[in-house]
Amino acid sequence: MSDNINISSTEPGAPLIRAEGVNLRYGKKTVLDNLSFTIPKGRVVGLLGHNGAGKTTLMKAMVGLANHAGHLDVLGLDPRKQRTELLQSLCYIPDVAILPRWARVHELITLMSGMHPKFSADRSRELLRRTSVGLNDKVKQLSRGMVVQLHLALIAAVDARIMILDEPTLGLDVLSRKAFYELLINEWCDGERTVLISTHQVEEVEALLSDVMMLNDGKLVLNISLDQLDQRYSALSHAPAAANAVAAAHPLLRYGSPNGASTAIFDGAMPSEVEALGQRVRPSLVDLFVALTRAPELNPRASR
Repeated sequence: MSDNINISSTEPGAPLIRAEGVNLRYGKKTVLDNLSFTIPKGRVVGLLGHNGAGKTTLMKAMVGLANHAGHLDVLGLDPRKQRTELLQSLCYIPDVAILPRWARVHELITLMSGMHPKFSADRSRELLRRTSVGLNDKVKQLSRGMVVQLHLALIAAVDARIMILDEPTLGLDVLSRKAFYELLINEWCDGERTVLISTHQVEEVEALLSDVMMLNDGKLVLNISLDQLDQRYSALSHAPAAANAVAAAHPLLRYGSPNGASTAIFDGAMPSEVEALGQRVRPSLVDLFVALTRAPELNPRASR
């Protein structure tokens, strides 16, 4: 059980989220394994990992729904001991978020107005005008994509500093996912507030992210800004004939492409003799995800 870290979230430069040696076990299974990281203000952080990697558990710990060992401080508060205070400045949409099907949209706005002191009904209605959801619509009459947009409009109308989203677009078609992320980025992110998004649609969110965290079997195998990611990792596209020579340089991952070429990803600068065997390309976040979560032991620096 952790003690609250008495660091004010309003202190200049203080991170909004701070974890130090966070561990969580369910019986004999370690779900979160010694996680340490900080998340500052004004960031859009992608939390990536396979099913069972610990993403949902970590998010639940951040909002006080999962007991853990080690220190975890969100907005300067202990999520378990000060959860009521924390939820006044934090929004959370879990992966199984449900709105009452019998309710009309305007009734949900009224309900939120009475429940949350920092909720703005006017702001919620303004956000809904950017969607196809009507104030008199019943939840049960809405498509899944419209329900997700409604949920975001309700949550984004809370004057919070952190939004935590666990697979918010799961099961939606590509147009609904695009509409959701446009609403989120354009209407909520302002350079001061921070969003933490767990998702499997890595390709779709890469352009939205400022930072990425990757979990594998409860371990943090990557925690880096996308700017630093481009500086740290390199990739080489090469002909099949050079495969053995490239493999001898021990890349993190090698894979083929439909045009017959192969690509290798390296942690750090690749040897000059290897670079001469092909063309340097930018590694995608998807490829790095595969490399670091399929065989993290190949990259002992991954969690730094």
